[in-house]
Amino acid sequence: MSISYRKLTENDLETFIRMRITQLREEGATEDVDLVPPLMDYYHRHLADGTYVSWLALDGEKIVGTSGMSFVEKPPYFSCPSGRIGLLSSMYTDPEYRRMGIAKELLRRVTEEARAYGCGCVQITASDMGVLLYTDFGFKKNGNFMQYNL
Repeated sequence: MSISYRKLTENDLETFIRMRITQLREEGATEDVDLVPPLMDYYHRHLADGTYVSWLALDGEKIVGTSGMSFVEKPPYFSCPSGRIGLLSSMYTDPEYRRMGIAKELLRRVTEEARAYGCGCVQITASDMGVLLYTDFGFKKNGNFMQYNL
């Protein structure tokens, strides 16, 4: 088995979205809406305008790992004077391919994309399964993260 890496294209979206939904299910999400249409819309728009990038891991032609980085901007602050932030998402590896360094390589590639975009930091809401990967990579917990659903 030889794992190769390349960026996501629009031709990959059906498989990419299926894997994203599988990831959300594994994390215990409640399925109360059909996410396929809004995900398809999001990825089409943000791939086109350059505010979303994803690296894929492949075994031959089969996508076995995914990553994603959304680029957002907010008013600059001391720990991020550029105001540009990378929001990490869609980190998923097929169960048969886990513990092989694939997620770490995908993470390295998307964080480099954030650096190249000018981001001052990368943020993620990590699943229990992902915490070790992120802390080993150098992510620090921020106990101040809160969310208000509208």
